[in-house]
Amino acid sequence: MRLSRRRTLTLGMAGAAIAMLPLRGRAEAGQIDALIARFTDGAQTSPGALVLEAPRVAENGASVSVTVDCPGAVSIRLLAPANPTPELGTFTFGPLAGSQRVSTRIRLAESQEVIALARMTDGSFAEARAHVSVTISGCT
Repeated sequence: MRLSRRRTLTLGMAGAAIAMLPLRGRAEAGQIDALIARFTDGAQTSPGALVLEAPRVAENGASVSVTVDCPGAVSIRLLAPANPTPELGTFTFGPLAGSQRVSTRIRLAESQEVIALARMTDGSFAEARAHVSVTISGCT
C-alpha cells in the first residue's frame, strides 16, 4: 500500500484527534463524596426514609431497573460511582406530585453500589445504597 501525502495527513490528524479525547474511567471516592456534598450542601445523610429497589444481579448493565420511593422528598438523585459519568439523574417533585417515587432504567459499567439521595421537605437528607452485580457491561 502506497501512502500519499493526503492520506498521511489524514491519518496523522485522526491520530491526534483520538489522542486528545479525554480518558473516561471510574470516578474516584473523593469525586463521589464531592457529588454527595454538593447535593446535600455538606449536611449529613440518614438512612431509613428512602427505599431503593435494584436487582442483586443484572445480566445486562445496559438496562438495569431501579425504583426509589421516598415519601416527603423534594428531590431524588441517583449515582453510580463506577460509571464514567457517575451522576445518573436528579428528579424533582412539586407540591402537586401524587407520590415521590421514581422508577427508571439505568446503565451500569460494572458491578457496583448504586447510591440514592433524597432531599426532604424539612431540609434533612436521606441516603440508601444497593449493590448490583453486572455480568455484561452497559457502558463503553
